[in-house]
Amino acid sequence: MVHTDIHNKRAIFGQVATTLGICLGLAVAAVTPTFAQSTAKPVLHGRHWAAVTGKPLAASAGAMMFARGGNAVDAACAMLGATSTMWDTLGWGGETQALIYNPETGKVLGINALGVAPTGATPEFFREKGMVYPPEYGPLAAVTPGTPGGLMVMLAEYGRLSLAEVLAPSMQMAEGYPIEGVQADNIEGRRDIISQWPDSKRVFLPHLDDSNPEQRAAPVGGEIFKQLELLATLQKLVDAEAEALAAGKSRKEAIYAAYERFYRGDIAKEIVRATREQGGLFTEEDLAHWEVHIEEPVSTNYKGIDVYKLTTWVQGPAMLQALNILEPYDLKAMGYNSANYIHTLYQTMNLAFADRDFYYGDPYFPPAEPIEGLLSKEYAAQRRALIKPEKNDVTARPGDPYPFQGDKNPFGKLLEEWSPIPPSATADGSDGFQQAGADHDDGFIAGTTSIQAADAEGWVVSITPSGGWIPAFIAGDSGVGLSQRMQSFVLDERINPFNVVAPGKRPRATLTPSLALKDGEPIMAFSVQGGDTQDQNLLQFFLNVVEFGMNVQQAAEAHNVTSYQMQSSFGAHVSEPGRLDVTRQLPPYTRDRLKEMGYNVEVVDRTYSPITAILIDPKQGTFQGGASDYGDDYGIAW
Repeated sequence: MVHTDIHNKRAIFGQVATTLGICLGLAVAAVTPTFAQSTAKPVLHGRHWAAVTGKPLAASAGAMMFARGGNAVDAACAMLGATSTMWDTLGWGGETQALIYNPETGKVLGINALGVAPTGATPEFFREKGMVYPPEYGPLAAVTPGTPGGLMVMLAEYGRLSLAEVLAPSMQMAEGYPIEGVQADNIEGRRDIISQWPDSKRVFLPHLDDSNPEQRAAPVGGEIFKQLELLATLQKLVDAEAEALAAGKSRKEAIYAAYERFYRGDIAKEIVRATREQGGLFTEEDLAHWEVHIEEPVSTNYKGIDVYKLTTWVQGPAMLQALNILEPYDLKAMGYNSANYIHTLYQTMNLAFADRDFYYGDPYFPPAEPIEGLLSKEYAAQRRALIKPEKNDVTARPGDPYPFQGDKNPFGKLLEEWSPIPPSATADGSDGFQQAGADHDDGFIAGTTSIQAADAEGWVVSITPSGGWIPAFIAGDSGVGLSQRMQSFVLDERINPFNVVAPGKRPRATLTPSLALKDGEPIMAFSVQGGDTQDQNLLQFFLNVVEFGMNVQQAAEAHNVTSYQMQSSFGAHVSEPGRLDVTRQLPPYTRDRLKEMGYNVEVVDRTYSPITAILIDPKQGTFQGGASDYGDDYGIAW
């Protein structure tokens, strides 16, 4: 049920982030922000705890856990359950990725609760269906559910409350909550896809009238949206915990009894039955053999700040590679969002994401990814030397990190054949499963929410859960909406030899929580939703704070730039070299200069960057929470 890959030594955690001022003094003390000084939302201030996530109701769920005496892990788990119940671009059958700072050990640990490809999921299987990539929606798009296991492992290992306490807000919401208008309209807009699957249709389209196709089928904003089958499933987990406690089991053992029921009991059987009935591949063994990994994250040091990410099963190391490339530059001297600054960022991301596109994949599935070489400062110097100072490089390619870890590249021939523009899929797959039909822009911003929590004892949590977003395939009477992460696999090793679909393998995901430490103490938790834009936005957020002196809310609301040159992780995996989204806040002369440098500049009202973050202020001994004004993201602190 859980695999631990790190062995921490216990240490005493003193005060909360006592060195933030030293850390951010590199920039904050000396630099006045040139932009976004007024914000739509205020900075959240708290002395005891802070909870920030994708929905205000979910942030309230986190606050309830703190009020019960829980720590930041308890609060984060309650927020995870609530956002999953609200379908905030994820459902209960999706995947969970987390970084946790443990003050009892002084270490950062990673939670890998990403599902795996089911039995029979091979390149040949999908090719025989006429697909170039696995499908975007439906039972064949699903990896095994990860979020329930991730929540229960985090809670059992690092929380202090019971599963019943942590799931209470989710269960109340499943009984019925007033759905937001935006989400209700999203359901209505996807009704044609949802209608393919009887259980999804029953849950999401309560007003569907086949005799009157013009009538709205989805709930309306503010209507009480009920999910009684999901409620029954959550009740089964709570019942399993209660039975174990009554039998004399410990708190931790009781939570794992609920885990067993989900992955090896009647819940698993129903998920498998319903999925296979609709053409999916899950077996009971697929769920029973899946496990959560508690693992060692990766990190790099940027000007004295240690930035932590999960390893190559997500795209997070690409941000670390970018920081390594950028470190020697005087970014402040370039000027915030100047043409030179944007060009330098874009070219850096070209190189880091080209490596992502070729080298990232499941580290628990051979061959091993060359992460040591990828994060080498010497490799970054080699990559930096490729940047053209006056022109966008539309041919940017992966490098060869193997010599920087003393190895020889086993995929040298594939590297030579690699193309920055992968094969595209333009037709639907057979058997009614949608194949690569999503708009490219949707793929770059699709999926996930973000969760940050911190407390005065020193626990700090950053999570980017995802999968099971609308339109989700709901697996029978379980009420559980399954993941769509299979689409992030490739079928052709020439695109990425580490990310070819195989049974039991995790797809390389876009999900990327972040923690920053100074001298071993946490100073920042930050993450964002938005597919392939995530580490683009987090890189800019981090530099906004560290290099340009913005406070957490200014940095979260800042209008970032977006590149589409990397390969999309969704749908047809399209790449658009040179395409650059900017906002109207960027002066016309800067846009013109970027066009002269070879960019296809598109001006939009707002780039997609719904960042959530918590900064720890040692001077005051408080937390500062921030959330972008892009959507509903918000928080609460005390």
